[in-house]
Amino acid sequence: MPAPIPATLARVALAILAASAPSLLAYNLSPSPTFLNQALAIALWGLFVAACAPRSGADWRGAGALQAALAVVLAGVCWSWSHALPSSIALSAIGLLLAAMVMVSGGAAAQSRADPRAVFAAFCVGWAVAGVFNVAVALVQVFAPEAADGQWIARSGIPGRAVGNLRQPNHLSSLLLWSAIAVVALVELYRDGRIGRVLRIAGPALFAALVFAVVLTASRTGFVGVLLLALWGLADRRLARRTRWLLLAAPLVYVAGWLAMAEWARLSQHVFGGEARLAENDLSSSRVRIWLNTLELIRRQPWGGVGFGEFNFAWTLTPFPDRPVAFFDHSHNLLLQLAVELGLPAAAVVLALLLWALAASGRRAFAPRGEAPGDERGGLERRAAWVMVLMIGLHSLLEYPLWYAYFLLPAAWAWGYAAGHRRGPAMPGGWPQPALVASGLALVIGAALAVADYRPVTRIFTSAPDDPPLVERIARGQRSVFFAHHADYAAATTGLEPGPDAMQPFEHATHHLLDTRLMMAWAQALAARGELDAARHLAERLREFRNPASREFFAVCEAPAPADVEPPFQCQSPQRVPDWREFFRP
Repeated sequence: MPAPIPATLARVALAILAASAPSLLAYNLSPSPTFLNQALAIALWGLFVAACAPRSGADWRGAGALQAALAVVLAGVCWSWSHALPSSIALSAIGLLLAAMVMVSGGAAAQSRADPRAVFAAFCVGWAVAGVFNVAVALVQVFAPEAADGQWIARSGIPGRAVGNLRQPNHLSSLLLWSAIAVVALVELYRDGRIGRVLRIAGPALFAALVFAVVLTASRTGFVGVLLLALWGLADRRLARRTRWLLLAAPLVYVAGWLAMAEWARLSQHVFGGEARLAENDLSSSRVRIWLNTLELIRRQPWGGVGFGEFNFAWTLTPFPDRPVAFFDHSHNLLLQLAVELGLPAAAVVLALLLWALAASGRRAFAPRGEAPGDERGGLERRAAWVMVLMIGLHSLLEYPLWYAYFLLPAAWAWGYAAGHRRGPAMPGGWPQPALVASGLALVIGAALAVADYRPVTRIFTSAPDDPPLVERIARGQRSVFFAHHADYAAATTGLEPGPDAMQPFEHATHHLLDTRLMMAWAQALAARGELDAARHLAERLREFRNPASREFFAVCEAPAPADVEPPFQCQSPQRVPDWREFFRP
């Protein structure tokens, strides 16, 4: 029995909102430029899961390995929390992991509905519409950058490159590639009828526009994703011939778009970010060096790792004269990140579970026949969902998109959908599964509470004339459940914690991201307490970053000083090299 039309339309509307709204929200509030986007994603995907809950008992056996992998990472967060990770950072990670587990369950449970294909079609419509909007944003950012007002359309900080309203070209490219997969799935699902006739014309045109927009991002990750689209067309012989040719043409469209943009830039005297990218002397030196540094950290802490969320802390406080000069809070590779933070044994368990889940869902997706009765397309929905997971997995080998809710949650849902089993005949009537509905609604409530918890922290960084003094705003922000570390950063870098509590802000803020301001303030605070060797070590590590903002801090070392006056601590070498764990504070 097909789903009622109003229910189907509601799912489609929710999917469009969940896929589009987080990626289109250009407005942001300091200190986190993506928090509002992520909170919106959590709430809207929670609603989507609640709306798609089956009326019969769901079978989640197919997603068990994936859920187990998330549970091991969750245990790693708790272990790190029990040692030094601040509560605000740990609780944020725990909340996001629990949300991902809900999404996996929601995707797997969708297979137990009477209309699993309609649910996946709604999911794909959401990403197709998101792609249309983001293509428009990309075109404005590259061809009419003066029209980007920063509120409705973000300004690109990279001349000649599209960054989307998420302000990150690799994120935009992955979103566009997901949209391309969704368009292909819709073309296959609706071959016949009026919708099929429209998609036969509109589908290839939209697919080409999405690939061209990937060119505008000048993302190397995006180019690899385009090649994956062609591999899908080459390997999946159950797709219609027209659809396979469309996928195989993706690299040709990409190359044609690149050449057209290069010619446009030459004729119009504009900048094409892709050409500027190719002109760089070393396209990946920073990434290769951070990988090498990460491997060294793994060699030093192979069994227990540095602790979940502690990569930046350990890496920054470990001597690396050849380190990249940017402040990295992630190793830019999911496998290395798991190994360095969880340790090799736990990382091996997580990786084995993820590979098992990927292989098992792939076998189900590419099985000779679709599982659902009447599935003449041979499991097309599962295959499209599986390719979406593979696409974001490739991105995760070069960056960390899964640390953002607007990628993690739909990826978890798609993986659950690809892996889910059917549990007997679906029940057309009755109430939706209460546990899944409650879990989805819990995500909505959790996102709303997180936004309310975030607001006092934003007042520290964006004050109004009638706001209380800064010290009061910081004190209120330090009571935040999820964002207290941002308030501690403000307290540490503005010097508002004199006396015996002067070190308190550093106990939390330093575990989020050690940057120039924080390292200078921390070194000065340690020196004031008489911990001169620790302060010298921090100064040595800061010097390795060669950051222009630290020039004044080290300028005193260039000035001549009397022979009988001891030079400032930042001008002296530490008497020994302490282990980074010595900087943990109880």
